[in-house]
Amino acid sequence: MTPTSSPSRSASAWLITALALPGLSALTALQPIDAKAENAPEMTTIGVKYGSYQDSQPGLDRVRVRSPQLYFLAPVAGEWSVEAAWVGDSVSGASPRMHTQRSGASRMNDHRTAEEVKVTRYMARAAVSASASYSTEHDYVSKAMGLQSRWSSDDNNRTWVLGYGHSTDWIDNQYNGVNTAINQHKISNEFMAGITQVLTPRDVAQFNLTRTMGSGYFNDPYKAFDSRPRSRNAWIALARWNHYLVDLDIAARSSYRYYSDTFGVKSHTLGLELAQNIGQWTVTPGVRYYQQSAASFYFDPKLDSQGRYDELATIQYAAGLAGYKSADQRLSSFGATTFSLKVAYAVGPNTVVDVKVDRYRQDAGLRLSGAGSPGLAPFSARFVQFGLTHRF
Repeated sequence: MTPTSSPSRSASAWLITALALPGLSALTALQPIDAKAENAPEMTTIGVKYGSYQDSQPGLDRVRVRSPQLYFLAPVAGEWSVEAAWVGDSVSGASPRMHTQRSGASRMNDHRTAEEVKVTRYMARAAVSASASYSTEHDYVSKAMGLQSRWSSDDNNRTWVLGYGHSTDWIDNQYNGVNTAINQHKISNEFMAGITQVLTPRDVAQFNLTRTMGSGYFNDPYKAFDSRPRSRNAWIALARWNHYLVDLDIAARSSYRYYSDTFGVKSHTLGLELAQNIGQWTVTPGVRYYQQSAASFYFDPKLDSQGRYDELATIQYAAGLAGYKSADQRLSSFGATTFSLKVAYAVGPNTVVDVKVDRYRQDAGLRLSGAGSPGLAPFSARFVQFGLTHRF
């Protein structure tokens, strides 16, 4: 789920995961599915990426994001490494008309920066990491730290991992007249445990379990009639399996993720990537399917007799609801698909250039089971990223 924040923050969520900036969730998602002895890196790595994001809904001019990204990794004294990452998002466009203070005709421009530093100490068959991150935009500031330890069995075929993450967010949107958030705070704690196991020379499996506990301000100040509980706890289970197809020279990477929280949201995510080397080229197509149930306090917009969004009827209905309520489309019931293609070219033994394209579509009709939220318009997004990585 996308964290509650301004439109620019939710739009840039696609970009942040590329460099694993705030929190333990990003670190967990990017943890390599590998079980072997821990060794400090022997070379320095520099990465430069540029991302372009564009989303759309029928008849609406939507959000555009441009995002330069930098990454740096260096060995220190043979037993340590230092990593640093930076992302800058330039956001423009307009957010959806439905249930939001900003109309489809209004414009917004925002800029968000995020930085992370991570230090790792390597030992025989073990490593310990500590990280700190900071991100800011005009109405949102987030500070986070993380600790992670991992160690391997004597035969290096099994690796265990334990992690802890803590984040403190500050929301101050005093210029919004609908759901003003002045000096509001949100605190989150995450605990993760996982195991990676080499099954055969061609198969590696991984399982991670994460518990998140959050308290504070979870409303979206840009959405009218948005009132949510001041706590949100979740369980997240992630299983991954990598299999090498010898005859085709293809590495198949599959994954399944289950999510359940106290808002009533339950989701399932299935993913598959096929990576094939062709000389100096690596081609990786991928597909991902996502499905979630609605939050227990979510309500659908009201429609007129022609099936069109009825703003007045929706406002009257929402005003009559007691207790928690939200019409945030991110809390609705829907299905979503993502198709991706990444092409990388090894310019030399230590230099790689790559480009990746993702196409995302979200629609209530894409759910495989249960009832969706038909009152919301379909949502689509395109993400393109160019990258250069060099080791020396």
